[in-house]
Amino acid sequence: MDPEGPVQMDPLNLGDTFKTFVTLMQEHPHEIANAQYQLFSQYQELCQNMMARMNGEQVEPLITPERGDRRFKDEGWNHDIFDFMKQAYLITAKWADATLKDIDGKLPVRDKRKVEFYAKQFMDALAPSNFMLTNPQVLREFMATSGDNIVRGLEQMAHDIERGKGKLNIKQTNTEAFEIGRNIAATKGSVVYRNDLCELLQYDPTTEEVYEKPILIIPPWINKYYILDLQEHNSMVKWLTDQGHTVFMVSWNNPDERLAHKTFDDYMVEGAMATIAAVEAATGVKKPNVVGYCIGGTMLACALSWWATKGNTKPVESATFLTTTLDFSDPGDLSVFVDETQLHNMEQSMEAHGGFLEGSEMATAFSMLRANDMIWSFVVNNYLLGKEPMAFDLLYWNSDPTRMPVKMHSFYLRHCYLQNDLPNKRMVLGGEIMDLANITVPVFMQAAREDHIATFDAVYKSLHHLGSRSKKFVLAASGHVAGVVNPPSAQKYSHWVANSTALPESTEKWLENTKELKGSWWPTWNDWLIKKAGKKIPARKPGDGQLKVLEPAPGSYVRKHSVPMN
Repeated sequence: MDPEGPVQMDPLNLGDTFKTFVTLMQEHPHEIANAQYQLFSQYQELCQNMMARMNGEQVEPLITPERGDRRFKDEGWNHDIFDFMKQAYLITAKWADATLKDIDGKLPVRDKRKVEFYAKQFMDALAPSNFMLTNPQVLREFMATSGDNIVRGLEQMAHDIERGKGKLNIKQTNTEAFEIGRNIAATKGSVVYRNDLCELLQYDPTTEEVYEKPILIIPPWINKYYILDLQEHNSMVKWLTDQGHTVFMVSWNNPDERLAHKTFDDYMVEGAMATIAAVEAATGVKKPNVVGYCIGGTMLACALSWWATKGNTKPVESATFLTTTLDFSDPGDLSVFVDETQLHNMEQSMEAHGGFLEGSEMATAFSMLRANDMIWSFVVNNYLLGKEPMAFDLLYWNSDPTRMPVKMHSFYLRHCYLQNDLPNKRMVLGGEIMDLANITVPVFMQAAREDHIATFDAVYKSLHHLGSRSKKFVLAASGHVAGVVNPPSAQKYSHWVANSTALPESTEKWLENTKELKGSWWPTWNDWLIKKAGKKIPARKPGDGQLKVLEPAPGSYVRKHSVPMN
């Protein structure tokens, strides 16, 4: 690929979008002038407040950081000069956001979302907290260490560039504090099945008796499976075994050029379908309860739909979908990265680099969804303050992404995000048209209220496409990860369940008839799950069935890293 060619000039296809936006602004000069007048009026009031404050008067701030904004928590931001810079920035950021939202209906929805998204990226980057001379905490550290903080920060930046093979790969956690199989992804178990795309882990029982029906979890292949098995205190896997379930987990391979030919069909057949069959072989029990998380849930739905075309309408006992989108008509913030031009550029780039997408590329996209927390906080901590990031299991997992084969990833983006083929009976897999209405097994679907990846609305809308007569929907607080990984012992957040089995068309109507329950949604799910789990039997161990133990968990595939972890 020619590095000077058009693919490299605008890979995110921002040029056309912002050209359309600028043209629109030029067509509405009065509105632009009015918006600018409002901004300068606020600046004028801020200057007046500052003068009054310098004269010793008590003045209420015009604006304060939103709840959860940790950029300005240092006491130094209360000093006159820094408080002025802070408020000026917050006023500008709020004005920009409001001005862009005011163009609703004048821009195509995708263009509007992209303009808003990248404008926010720009404003986040310009925060005074991100610069040495305008951050009081950094200036104090500079004086206290005679500038050694900047020296340490530059050394850490150089190391991050080296780790990223020429690209800045910001270290988000103390990776040396964790070791896969020792204190993360360490729940005892065994690998009992393996193919090119995945390994199947069977976990040791922790109770004398277990439910007859096992549980198979299909996690997303965009990341490693151990988001559901971080440490003992927050492991969904460990919690499920403690409730008396036999738990199996799919551990996806980290593809390189040798697996570049793998397709979405292959992931369905060799991933979801093969592991369901393997669970049946390992336990001697037909129709396990199956869980799909995020894109793993999308794949589970495809497998169930395909089986239905062959007359097998109940290949599993039940299906649980965790923050899973099946209807991509409103796919959330990730849609800013997907249009025909960007997809074409991505395909060319993947083909030129071995036929796969580097895990770091997807990790960067996800980090941009929460840039202040996932990018700029580490720029300040690591490079300006010169500090090592703290040890945090969730961020270790976040720093350990997987690659994706070009054919599979391209198919997924085009037929789901771009064309929304799955709910509209246009997606073809294994020679069959997918029809979600043919899925009739009992369904439990969970969404997260603050999820920007699989939005509450998108997940709820997806549920309505399924033909199941037995459906249960639960809404959890927090986002795409914390809304799922919330063990009862943490005593955090809340979740909402409906007072009836009715599922009205809109989320607003559904919320009107719900009750809020404090704490984790896991016990609510388990109450539903055990009704599908069969009778209690003596605990089964890996290797008891037809499948023999290949190696101890967590296996080999999870240890393949896309980038150096240290």
